[in-house]
Amino acid sequence: MMIRVFGAMLFLVALPGLAKGPVHEFLLDNGLKVIVKEDRRAPIVVSQVWYKVGSSYEPAGATGVSHVLEHMMFKGTRDHPPGEFSKIIAANGGRENAFTGRDYTAYFQTLSRDRLEISFELEADRMRNLTLGQKEFEKEIEVVKEERRLRTEDKPTSLTYEQLSAVAYRNLPYANPVIGWMSDLENMTVEDLQHWYSLWYAPNNATLVVVGDVDPQEVLELAKRHFGPLKPEKIPSQKPRVEPPQRGETRVTVRAPAKEPYVVFGYKTPVLAQAQAEWEPYALEMLSSILDGGSSARFTRSLVRGEEIAASAGASYSAFSRLPGMLLVDGSPAPGRDIGQLERALRAQIELLKNEPVSEQELDRVRAQVIASKTYELDSVFYQAMQIGTLETIGLDWRLTDEYVERIGQVTPDQVRQVAQKYLKDDYLTVAVLEPLPLENDKPLAAVGGHNGIH
Repeated sequence: MMIRVFGAMLFLVALPGLAKGPVHEFLLDNGLKVIVKEDRRAPIVVSQVWYKVGSSYEPAGATGVSHVLEHMMFKGTRDHPPGEFSKIIAANGGRENAFTGRDYTAYFQTLSRDRLEISFELEADRMRNLTLGQKEFEKEIEVVKEERRLRTEDKPTSLTYEQLSAVAYRNLPYANPVIGWMSDLENMTVEDLQHWYSLWYAPNNATLVVVGDVDPQEVLELAKRHFGPLKPEKIPSQKPRVEPPQRGETRVTVRAPAKEPYVVFGYKTPVLAQAQAEWEPYALEMLSSILDGGSSARFTRSLVRGEEIAASAGASYSAFSRLPGMLLVDGSPAPGRDIGQLERALRAQIELLKNEPVSEQELDRVRAQVIASKTYELDSVFYQAMQIGTLETIGLDWRLTDEYVERIGQVTPDQVRQVAQKYLKDDYLTVAVLEPLPLENDKPLAAVGGHNGIH
């Protein structure tokens, strides 16, 4: 399965009767943005609080602090002792969790529509009144360190992807893992968390997204009641970060215990906010789906089933992040094939996209699959809120979701070839190869598969 870059998001499909409820946007006096989307299909509501801070905001020596703080946000306030937040949500029939990405940290609850105020009261309380105790921190930092061992250090594909990112980005903070480097976790203090919390957790650095069977004006009044009294803070401005031109292919070898070899490589590509032409990110999304868009996509059809060079092969790209990223390709060789053969075969498929236009028939088939996959995602009000929250938090307009189908529909075969020729160049390429070492008998490792960031 292909590595999925954390922060890659799921986009709204404008289909009648599915998720076309009106969206209402409000701004409280303290700077909190409130976005409410009506979806009357079921008497439930999803409430999400998004903070504009993630691993890409972290300075050297403090990597992982956003994620550790996310863990500590469940450890109590002056009014609610550790663990009580989750107990209250569960007692009211709800579900809750959180996630940290490169560009954001978000907290969410799914509840019956008549229990929304409970979510607001609890989230408003921990937005400004978190209690960061030393004993709770000492326990939780060990949990995070063990999470890093299990998800990265003992998972060979994740370890390889982490090394790819570390050498691919010269200036952009995406070089650092969301979970942080182990040395930074070992040296982190509760004072580091207190500083980070005070710096970023404020209403004027947050977006409250509510989707479900709700009345927008009632939601606004509840937001004013609970979040309105919170004081804003002076939020640090972000200096522009630009990746210097890459002037040749970069390679890294990762030697780690593993069952089989693995290769992952990435081409530097633009995202929507920085693209020279606004159609380019959509063409790159279509290009990625042509390579890896299901059982009839080129990688599976040609390399897994056809030539039987790959046991698995995939591609991934996201047009929607705060800073430019990469189009990723990865795979593991089939039995009897080596990693060199697989890499050459994967790159040959990319050369075909540069030299031979995709047929209209193939493009239409892929386009239909892309739209269908987004449609299925919208059965959940949670993902509708995710779309809005992600866009707003990375500095884009949530209304872009309404344009997605139209933009995908406008992509032409020539545009796919143009972005392949422009961006999928060896000079923009970073390659990471996993060379398996013998497995330790007493330490089973995760099988080769995808990497999916934090939570």
